[in-house]
Amino acid sequence: MAKIAYILLCHKDPDAIIQQARRLTAVGDFMSIHFDARARAEDYRKIKDALGDNPNVTFAKRRCKCGWGEWSLVQATLYAVEAAAEVFPRATHFYMLSGDCMPIKSARYAHDFLDEEDVDYIESFDFFDSEWIKTGIKEERLIYRHFFNERNNKKLFYASYKLQRRLGLNREIPGDLQIQIGSQWWCLRRTTIEWILNFTRKRRDVMRFFRTTWIPDETFFQTLVRHLVPDTQIRARTLTFLMFTDYGIPVTFYNDHFDLLKSQDSLFARKISPEAVELKRRLGALYADDSAQFQISDEGRNLFEFLTGRGRIGRRFASRFWETESTLGRHRKLMIVVCKKWHVAKRMLEQIRQATNVPAIEYLFSEEHTALPDLGGIQATLGKRTRHRRALMRVLFDYFKTDEMIICLDPSNLDLMHDFGSDRSTTKFLEIKCEFSDDYLIGHAKRVGLAGEQTPQDTLERLLPTIRGDITFESDRIRDEDFEHHCIVSQTAPTEDNAEQIAQFLDIHMDKAIDIAKTPYLFAD
Repeated sequence: MAKIAYILLCHKDPDAIIQQARRLTAVGDFMSIHFDARARAEDYRKIKDALGDNPNVTFAKRRCKCGWGEWSLVQATLYAVEAAAEVFPRATHFYMLSGDCMPIKSARYAHDFLDEEDVDYIESFDFFDSEWIKTGIKEERLIYRHFFNERNNKKLFYASYKLQRRLGLNREIPGDLQIQIGSQWWCLRRTTIEWILNFTRKRRDVMRFFRTTWIPDETFFQTLVRHLVPDTQIRARTLTFLMFTDYGIPVTFYNDHFDLLKSQDSLFARKISPEAVELKRRLGALYADDSAQFQISDEGRNLFEFLTGRGRIGRRFASRFWETESTLGRHRKLMIVVCKKWHVAKRMLEQIRQATNVPAIEYLFSEEHTALPDLGGIQATLGKRTRHRRALMRVLFDYFKTDEMIICLDPSNLDLMHDFGSDRSTTKFLEIKCEFSDDYLIGHAKRVGLAGEQTPQDTLERLLPTIRGDITFESDRIRDEDFEHHCIVSQTAPTEDNAEQIAQFLDIHMDKAIDIAKTPYLFAD
């Protein structure tokens, strides 16, 4: 009978990891954990203290500081695999998991499924001929050396890439390898794992090659399995049910997706929302239920494509199963600076960056050129950002690995404020009220197309009361929303009063808030 050694890569939420390990090992399976070395030391101690006496749990002997797209993710996997292979000699299969995966079948079903065929389950498609890569660089991942992380050091990443391309420093792919690509969520037999570990010790040239490829977790195991295992013993699929939007964003599952997940032709699902407590409870009970019966319809992906299509033909607000409980996350805090004078908000944001470590983004829903990381295309246009506002914010929270973020909104974006303000996350607003001279309002009218350089002066003067009234109306609408956390900074208010509002908004000490309130020329035009 199959015995599974789960290879768990994780970096947060120690309580969920402990529950996951206990749940999966309670039926006799095993788990090897690699906890990111970047994570909090106290979280790692908590996991080890809770699971240290569980004979079916082990830990990677070495820990990596993992970064998305880096070799460190493969190295962390290898460390966890080595530990599992050594400590659990009875394990017949090794199954890759992340902290937000959950079983969608019973343990008995999973074991019977793996016993049916003596094969490996791993997505592995030809790197150059397949259409697996949807956006971004392709062969450049392999033929150039990548020493910097595109997410953390975007400028250095592309400067290094362009320099190598200009100097013709492309390299050869190891001649005996046919590079494959696919999902990192695989399930491999013990013999395959042993062949891979032996290969990594003998072929240092291949290891050096993959160490400087970009996103090697999508190519390393996929290529080696095809190289070492006969095609007849490989099923080019993952046993983990996961879906992506058109923008490369993983679809998240919530409490009302239990029946949908249970009917998919997979053993696990990813990603389960941290908020989906009831779903996790039901799936945990399902895994331990040996009598559970399953009717496999496997309609999830087709249903998702159909319902997303309804949005494209004008039914944007039709009921869509994956968005029923869409949220930024109850544990997260979104802080919104609202100001009509964008340069004033940007000056304050710069001071806030210096006083706190909270990521701060300027007018991302109003300015096309706002500096944003590459998020798979969802950030490409203002229209996409606005249509997929919550998805965009969730991706940004995940990208910066934070639970707090600051953004700027124009007072006219009341629909965005209302949407974020009604989310389960904590949403706070800091409205900056400025004085508007006639010259400023005339300039504003020209910037937004209400007037041109040749507009007569008397026409401009007739416009001024309307523009001023519109700005006042926007502020009144914000006040009428009666947001729970609404702080106000005013150009005419004393510095101490403004500092109190800033301190309340950012949850910082008054001395730091006073420094921000005293920003030189904060309200200057």
